[in-house]
Amino acid sequence: MSLLPPLLVKPVDIAPVWLMERLARLIFSGVLKAHPDLFERLGDYRRIRYGFSPTDLPLHFTVVPATRALTVSRGQAPLADACIKGPLVLLLGLLEGRCDADALFFSRELSVTGDMEAMLALRNALDDSAIDLPRELGALVGPLSPLVAGTARYLRSKALEGRDATWS
Repeated sequence: MSLLPPLLVKPVDIAPVWLMERLARLIFSGVLKAHPDLFERLGDYRRIRYGFSPTDLPLHFTVVPATRALTVSRGQAPLADACIKGPLVLLLGLLEGRCDADALFFSRELSVTGDMEAMLALRNALDDSAIDLPRELGALVGPLSPLVAGTARYLRSKALEGRDATWS
């Protein structure tokens, strides 16, 4: 199932991996700057390699919280200790704590493999972090912040329509 329109998928499909990784690291760095203690609750699970594979994009993201490392790859998913697969919109909704992970898992919209305890620890850390991706994206663009953040909020509301149940 893809929740992204092909118009958004095609540029990602043809963009070089290094460019996608640089963009992802920029956003990741902004989130970590705004939430410096994001990974503290993970304890020993900070050393886990977490894999995120959007089913509607030809990319895979690997995060190692202990080193604050993020890598992006194409093709076969890299080795990860805990991996979650699903549409990008839902993965981002989970990042922000806007979607019910259990409901998505049991409805098979998401697939989780590997260390389930590590994934649960990450979910709990994310649920408590109050990440707001539109705000984080806006913070990256300076004077264009209101335009970018507003557009991102609108896109998020449309993409998660009917799923935005965990936050008010």
